[in-house]
Amino acid sequence: MIQRLLHYLRQHWHMLVQLHDTPHSIAGGTAIGVFFGFTPFFGFKTLLGILVAWGFRCSRVAAAIGVTLHDVIIPLMPVLLRAEYGIGYWLLNHPHRWPQKFQIEHLKIHEWLHWKVFHQVIWPTFVGSLVIGIPLAAITFYVTLRLVCRRQAKKRAADAAALDANLEDIG
Repeated sequence: MIQRLLHYLRQHWHMLVQLHDTPHSIAGGTAIGVFFGFTPFFGFKTLLGILVAWGFRCSRVAAAIGVTLHDVIIPLMPVLLRAEYGIGYWLLNHPHRWPQKFQIEHLKIHEWLHWKVFHQVIWPTFVGSLVIGIPLAAITFYVTLRLVCRRQAKKRAADAAALDANLEDIG
């Protein structure tokens, strides 16, 4: 299981560093993708990430990769969504209080489309996702920026060394 997780992360990391874009664009796209990965917009996360990355002139491919990197925590999603809901509920209520026990299984599918459910469940979850997603997106931006800059500098140095070696062979 751990080996598969590491392979998944390595595979996505290699896709990121092989993008032909600036380090800031790649880091920005990845951070946007990670941010939208934490939002409760199931089915629209990747599309929203790509659109926002396009709007900010960041790498759209990196945004899509950032959203899929969030899929690593799918087994923990119920816990994460509950935490986001609790944080958002606490922030939106005055005086601040934690939510009472919420029984999601009592809601029917058609009830999810009512404004009341949006206001009571989805909005607090979104607000909580901002509290969790924004700091993690910022951390992702700076870590990705440093790693991509380092990787691209090594690649430029290796390319320059190979070019020098080819010129010496010719000359």
